[in-house]
Amino acid sequence: MAQPAYRTAELEQFRRAFRDFVSAEITPNISEWESRGELPRSFWQAMGRYGYLCPWLEESLGGSNAEFGYSVVICEELGRTGAMGIQTAVSVHSDIAAPYIDRYAAEDLRRRWLPGCATGDIVTAIAMTEPGAGSDLAAIRTSAVLDGDDYVVNGQKTFITNGMSCDLLVLAVKTDPAAEPAHAGISLLAVEAGTPGFVKARKLDKMGQHAGDTGELFFEDCRVPRSHLLGEEGKGFRYLME
Repeated sequence: MAQPAYRTAELEQFRRAFRDFVSAEITPNISEWESRGELPRSFWQAMGRYGYLCPWLEESLGGSNAEFGYSVVICEELGRTGAMGIQTAVSVHSDIAAPYIDRYAAEDLRRRWLPGCATGDIVTAIAMTEPGAGSDLAAIRTSAVLDGDDYVVNGQKTFITNGMSCDLLVLAVKTDPAAEPAHAGISLLAVEAGTPGFVKARKLDKMGQHAGDTGELFFEDCRVPRSHLLGEEGKGFRYLME
């Protein structure tokens, strides 16, 4: 069987180094982390210290400007541990949520947040799923109403990976509930943990993936600066589908 295209000698050398890291820093702690139901900040910072978070990020922001194959190797080797909650948490942070910040946030916010994403000082999550809507983005009800220089956000999200531990959340909201078709009214906001009205309500129990936390989040008149809009208003659905 032919080897995948990303199985280069350089990547296999990287794989061996990361496998050694996993053996030393992750495997001995899996039982504890699974019992706690979340990953400690020291895990994220250790990953960041060795360049294993957001390796695709440009060097000026703390990344390695690495090709996507490096992220694949990280995902594969974390999967070999059997603790899939760790793999999912890292993938959501490095390869799903943080790229939206890189691609769509204003330049000053990119430079404010992305270095921390690479070091593990900032953990990211993405919130789309809602009670009653599931992952049907067009049916979400979390609203964001522009009021002066802020969006006022109200609603609920559930089953959010890294939801309890995140410092920065990519949030899907309805900015135009009357839009036709419905998905044309969806936008993305970046919301910082600690913002008044952003409530991390509870950690959800799961049948598996215990080492990574999954949260239920509430937004109660949560004021998010207009400058935290990711990309253009009304284009969130398109961004999420790309």
